[in-house]
Order: sequence, then C-alpha cells, then structure tokens
Amino acid sequence: MRYPLFGIGQTSKSVSVTAESRTNLYLEFVTDEDKSKVIAYGTPGLDLFTSFGDSPVRGGMELGDYNYVVHRGTLWEVNNAAVAVNRGTLDTTAGRVSMTNNGNTIQIVDGSFGYTYNTTTNVFTKITDVNFVPAQTNTWIDGYFITDQRGSTDKTKWGRYSWSTDGLTYSALNFASAEANPDKIVRVYNDNRELVLFGDVTTEFHSNSGALDLPFVRQAVIEWGLAAVNSVAKMNGSIIYLGRNRMGKTQVLVLNGYTPQEVSNQEISNTFDSYGDISNASGYSYMLGGHPMYVLNFPTVGKSWLYDGSTNLWSKLSSGLTQSQYLGNFANTFTVVSKVLVYDYSNGNIYTINANTYTDNGAPIVREMSSRHIFDEKYHSIGRIWLDMETGVGLVNGQGSNPQVMLKISKNGGRTAPVERWAALGKIGSYIARVIWNRLGAARDFVVTARITDPVKVVIIGAWVDML
Repeated sequence: MRYPLFGIGQTSKSVSVTAESRTNLYLEFVTDEDKSKVIAYGTPGLDLFTSFGDSPVRGGMELGDYNYVVHRGTLWEVNNAAVAVNRGTLDTTAGRVSMTNNGNTIQIVDGSFGYTYNTTTNVFTKITDVNFVPAQTNTWIDGYFITDQRGSTDKTKWGRYSWSTDGLTYSALNFASAEANPDKIVRVYNDNRELVLFGDVTTEFHSNSGALDLPFVRQAVIEWGLAAVNSVAKMNGSIIYLGRNRMGKTQVLVLNGYTPQEVSNQEISNTFDSYGDISNASGYSYMLGGHPMYVLNFPTVGKSWLYDGSTNLWSKLSSGLTQSQYLGNFANTFTVVSKVLVYDYSNGNIYTINANTYTDNGAPIVREMSSRHIFDEKYHSIGRIWLDMETGVGLVNGQGSNPQVMLKISKNGGRTAPVERWAALGKIGSYIARVIWNRLGAARDFVVTARITDPVKVVIIGAWVDML
C-alpha cells in the first residue's frame, strides 16, 4: 500500500493530533495537475545590501530615488549603490521610529520627539512647536500629517490624534479623538485615503469630510483592536495585522473593507497564544512570484512565521542551524533597485530578498517538513519512503556540492525520532538521482521528517511511503 506523506496542516496543541509542519518552505497549488497537486518550495534567502553596524536600524522608507533610514541618532539617505549620506540628528538613539512623507518632506516620530527633513532643501528640523504632542506613529493622508498622541505624559490624551499641513507646525485646536470606545489609539494608518485609528480593543475608520476645523469624521467601528503596533502591513491591497478582540482572542486579520477576516486558523492562534507577551511582534509583507507574503516575528520567544496570502497557509520561518528567529524584522520596497529591503532585528544589516539565494547572508537555512500521521491498529513494515524532488542541484564546490536530505522517523506518534538516515539530493547535473530510503522497520503510528541544510535549491514535488 502506498500513502502520501505531507499535507498542508500545522502542529498545534497536541502532536498526537497532528504533527504536520513546514519550516522555510511554502506551498504552491498546481492548477493543471502534473506529478502532484501541491509543491513545496524553499523560501528566498537574504543578500547583504549594506550595514550600519552592531545596533539595529530603527526605521526605513523610500522616497524618490533614495532610501531613508534611521540608525541610532542619525537619519541616513542611501542611494542605489548603498552609499549613505548623513541628513540629520535625532535626540534619541534607540527604539523603533515611525516615518511618513508627503512626497517632499519626511516626518519622523520616535515616541518622545518629532522631526522633519525636506528632501529639496536638505534641511533637517526638530519639531519645537509647543502644540506638538509626542507620538509613536504617524501617517500622511489628503494633505495632512497625522500623528497619535501616545507619547504624551498625560494619558488622557492617548485617545487623541493631531494633524498638521507641513508636519512642523501645529495648532492647539487641531486634534480629535477616537470616541466610539474609551480605549486608546495604538496606531494611525492610511488605507486608501481613509484614516484608520487602531485602538486597544476597537478600530475606527475616519474619512476626509473637507471641513477645515475637523477634516476627518468617523465612518465605521469594528470590535477588534491592535495587539502589536509594529505588526501592521499592506498586503495585496488590504491591511494585515495582529489583532485582539474583547475576549482576549488573538488572530491575524485581513481587512476586507470594514470587515476583519481571520487568516490565522485555530492551530496557529493556539500557538500564538502560547507565546505570552506578543505586544512587541513585528510584521511586514512582500510579493514572491505571485504569492503575497506576510512575515510575523515574535521576539519574546524568538519565533517567526510566514503567511501566504495566495494559499492561506502558514509556515515557520527561521535562520541558522539553531532555527532561531528569522533575521528580517521589518521591510520596505526600494524601487530604484527593484528590491525589497529587509532590516535585521539584531544588528544594522540591511538585506535584499533573493529567491535564488539559499542562505541568509551566509547563515544556513534549514528546510524541514514533517508528515501527517501514518497509522493503523496493527504494526506494518515500512518498506520504502520516496521523496520526489528536483535533483541535480548540487553546487560546483564547497558546502552543497554533494547535498543531502536527512530523514527521521518517529515511531511513537511524532514525539521522538532519534535515528537520522541520509540520502543524496544529487550532485550538479545528476538529474536522475532519486531520494529513497528502504527497509525502515515497522510501526503502528509514525511520522516522517525530512530536513535539508545545504545551500541549494529545494523543491519537494511529492512524498510517499510504501507499507507492507
């Protein structure tokens, strides 16, 4: 009897229920089925673009032909050759910053102070207007710089937002509140010219009324708040973020108009709930060959996940042989080089995403896939396991010149798998190589895990077991 091994699920509360998982792999459904309906591909690697040293970059965005980044207390202007020019000095040196622009002027807020940089005059200015309230987030919409008031020492102002036409001067009267619920504003955000006010447990949507005294008026309210201020990203024309409702339920949501759609299933949500403090989670999105991807990091536990908007499936992400937190913390596009820039969470490195790179800046990428349970009330001999993979992908020399696939079989329901078995993935040009293991003992309930650590292209077309 032949059984397919790999499915599309993820391990959750009990490995006895499901042991399926994927790490640094994403799935693609084949429309016109050939050899298989579902293919697993290796996630892209990271190439170093430039580095600002040991401490992480605090924020980044593109404007015109340049990418602007804040590192420690400096605003840097970076060109397509990664040459950086100092454009101004901040009064703080640590913590994330929020950056927005009106096409000419960049506004930066860091929770304590605010700054502007005019890209035409090259003038960097600290906001000193007495009516400016420190903010942790900002956005630009319809001629206004919008800032929250979360940096105020007066917590009664945390439910307000302010606006300015130039990002530098503020009126004492130019503020409004998210009043549908007494929760505080966590983040301000622009979605298709609509002001989104994320609160702790609710979210309000305000549109421009054209009035001078109160330009934005509420259009809708939803009973979901923002669980992590840095988890918000644009994906495929919608907003995706880590949300929380009044019952304390945490889910990854995609906004469809004013309707939040849950895209983290029960297994994924249970996993997130086990992480404890998730308020420092960070997320970003990018497009990979027709797959809108969302990366979500949980620094408290050092875990990272990848959501594929085209298949609605989740995979684990990691970097290095220890499978620690994925290097990418946040990202932005840099159109001049036609790349997505990814910022390291632990140092000042900035990377570009490359589907043809098979390391994360030289660090190994562990590709791992665990199967569904193969079980019966009786013991059966495991005659053969066959992985149909793209073979002959070995490198010319060095690590990966003779790439290997490691196989582990758990015969106690997915709990332990002490023995490793190896099969060759095929040296360069060995396209007829087969990844097969024979005579693997007997079991009543077993789980198979395949693992590749060599820096080579990984494509898993299918996997089967022959039971005797």
